[in-house]
Amino acid sequence: MSQLTIGRRALLKGGLLAGGSALAMSANAGFWGGFAPVKFKHGVASGDPTQTQVIIWTRVTPSDEASSPRALWLVAKDRHFRHVVRYGFVKTDAGKDFTMKVDVEGLQPGRKYFYKFIALNKQGRLIDSPTGKTRTLPEGHVESFKLAVFSCSNYPAGFFHAYEEAAKQRDVDAVLHLGDYIYEYGMGGYATEDAEAMGRIPNPLTEIISLQDYRTRYAQYRSDKALQRLHKKKPFICVWDDHEITNDAYKDGAENHNEGEGLFSDRKAAALKAYYEWMPVREGEVSDQVYRQFEVGDLLSLYMLDTRLVARDKQLDYADYIDPLTGGFNGEAFVADVSNPSRQLLGQEQLNWLSNGMATSGATWQVLGQQVLMGRMLLPAAVATQQISLGDYAALAELAQTNPELLTPEQLAILQLPSIPYNLDAWDGYAYEREVLFGTVQALNKNMVCLAGDTHNAWANNLEALDGSAVGVEFATPGVSSPGLETYLPEDPLAVAAGVTQLVEPLKFANTGDRGFMTVELTHQKVTAEWIFVSSVKSSDYTVLNEAGKVLSASAGASGRRIEEA
Repeated sequence: MSQLTIGRRALLKGGLLAGGSALAMSANAGFWGGFAPVKFKHGVASGDPTQTQVIIWTRVTPSDEASSPRALWLVAKDRHFRHVVRYGFVKTDAGKDFTMKVDVEGLQPGRKYFYKFIALNKQGRLIDSPTGKTRTLPEGHVESFKLAVFSCSNYPAGFFHAYEEAAKQRDVDAVLHLGDYIYEYGMGGYATEDAEAMGRIPNPLTEIISLQDYRTRYAQYRSDKALQRLHKKKPFICVWDDHEITNDAYKDGAENHNEGEGLFSDRKAAALKAYYEWMPVREGEVSDQVYRQFEVGDLLSLYMLDTRLVARDKQLDYADYIDPLTGGFNGEAFVADVSNPSRQLLGQEQLNWLSNGMATSGATWQVLGQQVLMGRMLLPAAVATQQISLGDYAALAELAQTNPELLTPEQLAILQLPSIPYNLDAWDGYAYEREVLFGTVQALNKNMVCLAGDTHNAWANNLEALDGSAVGVEFATPGVSSPGLETYLPEDPLAVAAGVTQLVEPLKFANTGDRGFMTVELTHQKVTAEWIFVSSVKSSDYTVLNEAGKVLSASAGASGRRIEEA
């Protein structure tokens, strides 16, 4: 379709939207699905932008669940829709949960667009959806590009102030959501203890397992006004993590999929169907293959990876390496298992795809948008297995420096334990494949930036090969509302962050007590990450914690691939 200069009056006059009353619409009753009246309750969204395409999304709430509502969609250069460049009609029904998703083609690179949907209300009159704003990716030489990065938005755990704050940032080009967009738990489950007081009780009340359960939970999340505002203003590029299905999922199962809950494959299929219905994501030929690539001119290649479902082997469990009689930790067996070459996280097919993409990319930066921490986060074994608190370990270590003769044999044994990963759900639990990836990046001599979520906390890591050589940098976003390490380590969060950064040499920044989001701005010279934290997610009022913010950067080039103060 060629560009049109068209307004609502012209559409009405030309008969495309002939008339605004039930009588005037009767001539088009066949098209409009026999007057299937709807409401727009869940806002609009856009996503997966390319240089010439973008997905636009909405959901209509029908008055008749057996109906097949239709809508007109419009994409224009201006918010008043005087210069419509693309339009068409879309139909939906209960089989799609009344969601509408259009892959709009033929757009211009690096351009801002406005879009909306038009349908019938209960009175037979035309109603507009909210007007959304989106943007295609630029091509050619690109000076800078800015991302807002999110993870772990748990509705009953707290308010989505991070989304609200990001919606105010005009210079953000796109939003990256790295997973845990929804959570599967029912009332009384994880992080629901304050839900009733905040008016954020999960719907349905029970853990979600069936297709209808997942659809209902998405509908609740997408009713959140802060999330609606951000979706309306920015295109999203998303990938799932575990809670879109269930906790600690892997290719064949999950920690939170239990006996009596049916086949995991059925649950996964239901979860992914609901995901594609409700998210502005371009669906491939294989439903569980979500990894894909985006190009931002000569500046960056963005690879959205799946570290969760497509190939991940079951996570290791420290309990399997602790002697039930002595409490001793079998470090030798653990090291052998965690470094086993056969353990997969990405899988060979996805790893080959990523390697080929980086090899052929001429962009300055190679950016990995993925779920779990890639950097080494090794803590003393007694701390990682929660046999001793971080504070108590620090006190023992200090005593060993000042008065070692006061240490008991048991305390000496604790200090002599090796450092091991604190989170086996992260890349630390799949060490061999991480080294393969690191070797590929070094061989290609690429500037790599890894973006991560999942932990609910903010981190900045230097990514290093086993020999200590620089591979790239990692910036991890805090959770939108899910509780962080302060829940599990009830010590002062500032002391915890200081203790962890002291124990983990490649770790250059940690915030384990505040929720928020992260922005990442890339130029050809450097990449800069800024963490924005909010004062509380438990109150409807909030402020931005400027004193808790942090800005770090890394320069392009082999000599500059390490984190520095911005």
